Amino acid sequence: MALVDCDRVAEIRVRGWRSAYRGLMPQSYLDAMSVPKDAERSRARLLQGDGSVVNIVAERDGEIVGWACHGPYRDGEVPAGGVELYAIYVDPARQGTGAGRALLDESLRRCTAAGHTRMYLWVLQGNTHARHFYERAGFRADGTEEPFEVDGAEVPEVRYARDLTV
Repeated sequence: MALVDCDRVAEIRVRGWRSAYRGLMPQSYLDAMSVPKDAERSRARLLQGDGSVVNIVAERDGEIVGWACHGPYRDGEVPAGGVELYAIYVDPARQGTGAGRALLDESLRRCTAAGHTRMYLWVLQGNTHARHFYERAGFRADGTEEPFEVDGAEVPEVRYARDLTV
């Protein structure tokens, strides 16, 4: 992902949150999300990053339709060889076209090639659509759950894991 991609990726991310998390977290929080602010945060992260976080975009007909991001595991202890998938978002108008699966496959491929042996991710407990997507790709809930609060509402997360094969 390049700096010029940040605006489109932010648009996809904000639209993705508003679509995927409607009814799972306060609507006031989703409504307050800002594409320009999200794009600015993305640009800052890219400029300040050390290269350990990998951003991938999916394009169709020259337009970015999705984005994925992975890197070092962020929360607490993780067994050696583990990596975390931070996010996958596809423009809601392009869901079901294979872009999400292509992004996931590319993240898995890159992490395996880098020598990682296990990938983790966090998903909202109530996000059944995403949970099924990850389960179809071989991820399984590993029994670890985290409380997550958004604007005073509890939206617990479940950790999923998948072994990576060389």
